[in-house]
Amino acid sequence: MAESNEYVEQRLKKLDELRESGVEVYPYSYNKTHNASKILEKYTELDEGEETKDSVSVAGRIMTLRSMGKAGFAHVQDETGKIQIYVRKDEISEESFNVFSKIDLGDIIGIKGTVFRTKKGEVSIRVKEFVLLSKCVRPLPEKWHGLKDKEVRYRKRYLDLITNPEVKKTFVDRTKIINAIKEFLVDKGFLEVDTPVLQPIYGGASARPFKSFLNELKMDVYMRVSNELYLKRLIVGGFEKVFEFSKDFRNEGIDRTHNPEFMMMECYWAYADYQDVMKLTEDCYEFVAKKVFGTTEFNYQGNKIDVKAPWERITMKEAIKKFTKIDVDDLDDAGLKKALKENNVELAGDYKRGYATIALFEDLVEDKLVQPTFVIDHPKESTPLCKVKRGDEEMIERFEPYICGMEIGNAYSELNDPIKQKELLEEQALMLKKGDDEANPMDEDFVESMEYGMPPTGGLGLGIDRMVMLMTDSPSIRDVILFPFMRPEE
Repeated sequence: MAESNEYVEQRLKKLDELRESGVEVYPYSYNKTHNASKILEKYTELDEGEETKDSVSVAGRIMTLRSMGKAGFAHVQDETGKIQIYVRKDEISEESFNVFSKIDLGDIIGIKGTVFRTKKGEVSIRVKEFVLLSKCVRPLPEKWHGLKDKEVRYRKRYLDLITNPEVKKTFVDRTKIINAIKEFLVDKGFLEVDTPVLQPIYGGASARPFKSFLNELKMDVYMRVSNELYLKRLIVGGFEKVFEFSKDFRNEGIDRTHNPEFMMMECYWAYADYQDVMKLTEDCYEFVAKKVFGTTEFNYQGNKIDVKAPWERITMKEAIKKFTKIDVDDLDDAGLKKALKENNVELAGDYKRGYATIALFEDLVEDKLVQPTFVIDHPKESTPLCKVKRGDEEMIERFEPYICGMEIGNAYSELNDPIKQKELLEEQALMLKKGDDEANPMDEDFVESMEYGMPPTGGLGLGIDRMVMLMTDSPSIRDVILFPFMRPEE
């Protein structure tokens, strides 16, 4: 720490000296005309030692610096990459060279000059004008690239982005993925909308909410756990295809695939059911993969996957039987409880066959679903917002897509019977009162909206963070969220 303070003091001294000499250390703007990658691309055919008269202006951060008294080389990094610059005392003003002589790694500069290729073969800029744009007071971490302490990288993402180009690429790809999803949905006739983040009544997912208090109205409010109930109100209102990219908030655990704040894409499609939405999901994944990466094949943590449609479809009970040899339908309650015990599977709440089925699947099957797979037809206990399975009153028309053991979404043939909806939400409210903090409260306004008539509807929620994880081979959700939530430093 003492060493670090010493370096800071040295840089602050240079800062003071520059200010005393009349240099504006933090100017307001700079007119850059080119970026690094475009220059390197345009002049790739230059011969060694060849120089152009083409004037360019670039700005960025100094990442390497080599001074040789009256001359010096440096690499300047902008958003697109790095380019070498060459500075000679006799080719720039005395004031500019004085500034250059006090430059440190990490400083942000602007330069204007001509393009040439060095005798060692590197496309570079011969500097004619040199301007300091921002003094870096703290030294950049030495040997940052390859640092194994990811906790530090997550906490100081700005340093991670400066020093690790592959990290920046991940987040560029994230934006491209989101834009591609939007393009896909808009082309399908969906309308992008936005709904409240702060809600008087939360719902739409089994999750513990974040609670706050609105002083003006003296009432409790909640950060949304889902935007489902508001999007369904829009379907009631006459929109037939809507979607929203939403930040959702769930007061739950933090691990490799969970962050308290995360991004979902939810869409609702009037006159469709979960079969229609399954096709929409696999087609969306295939479109995004081809659009952004030019392929449907990816390697994720050692697993080769292909998101090309169609994906496998399997019921939850079939999946349990396939991977565990347990046939839920052949077991009575005693047999099902025995299967739970023998496989060390615990239920979070009271015993019900549906809960037992879900627990067996989650504990014993999920991680075995590597290739894209739709797990369809879930027990009715899993959600109060879904239609029952045609021909089987104990199941619902729900699917969850899985890739590499990760659940990447959730979808239903949406319940649109207001009478049944009210009954199910009343059951949820009772469970909440009894202590189930992931149950949904009663939402009378939502039920009332459904009483005006909601058409048959298919709904889908896609986890954007997990999609980015898969397509960028990122092992943790924190690798694809710019500023993941972290425990306070001790």
